[in-house]
Amino acid sequence: MHRLTALLFFAVLGIFGVPSAYATDPTTIVEQPIEFPHDRHAGDMGINCMYCHTYARRSIVSGIPPLAKCMGCHQNIESVKDKPRIKKLFEYWEKKQAIPWKKVHDLPDFVRFNHERHIQRFYFEQEKPVQEVCGYCHGDVKTMTVAQQVKPLTMGWCKSCHQQDHQVTKGSKETTNGPSDCWVCHK
Repeated sequence: MHRLTALLFFAVLGIFGVPSAYATDPTTIVEQPIEFPHDRHAGDMGINCMYCHTYARRSIVSGIPPLAKCMGCHQNIESVKDKPRIKKLFEYWEKKQAIPWKKVHDLPDFVRFNHERHIQRFYFEQEKPVQEVCGYCHGDVKTMTVAQQVKPLTMGWCKSCHQQDHQVTKGSKETTNGPSDCWVCHK
């Protein structure tokens, strides 16, 4: 009975939509403790998204890089050590504190988005460029200074992708859709 009630609840949400404080408003700007220049790292230097967000290929979440990842490079780049945001980076490092990043793409607790499944399929199996794969949901991050949400990330938006035909593997003529079973994405 509980499963049927939940199914009906999500069906009504999918049909009528419900405004939410979660990741549905791409105009909301999330202030970060340090202005991280994605345009410089992912754009100018072409660093793969998964170099910093290492969990994306093997976990449900993409993960926020530990401060040690940043310091691995920035301790050795003298030319940027005097920049205000790099000074802040060193302050956190010296205090042995994690940077208190704020979530930009926040989904409700009842939604289960699996980064690994999407990265494995579209990046590793289909060999699409990583910035295209990540950018489908996160936008053209390589042009952003601070990451911001640009896609609505609503149920209808996700379903529109799941209903499209996607190649099974690179060069394959065989296609398939994303799952349509509610329980794949909802707990």
